[in-house]
Amino acid sequence: MASSSGNDDDLTIPRAAINKMIKETLPNVRVANDARELVVNCCTEFIHLISSEANEICNKSEKKTISPEHVIQALESLGFGSYISEVKEVLQECKTVALKRRK
Repeated sequence: MASSSGNDDDLTIPRAAINKMIKETLPNVRVANDARELVVNCCTEFIHLISSEANEICNKSEKKTISPEHVIQALESLGFGSYISEVKEVLQECKTVALKRRK
């Protein structure tokens, strides 16, 4: 995020969630606080980038709700095509979990 206005603070990922992911991914590595903050900022910026692109794709297809397909198309158009297979796997896992919860 280029600006540091008060509204940007509301649009970040919870630091506790990022810290947990870092610990799970790199259990035996110490990470400096400023490096953790950088990861939070990068994640937030990535989400904003993908969601903005997905919103544009959604609007072009005259839909009112961003769907997983819009997000996948956004990843592709922004040059993150290498993530798509993993994203589809996670999407399928989420659908499976949601189905189990309904039952």
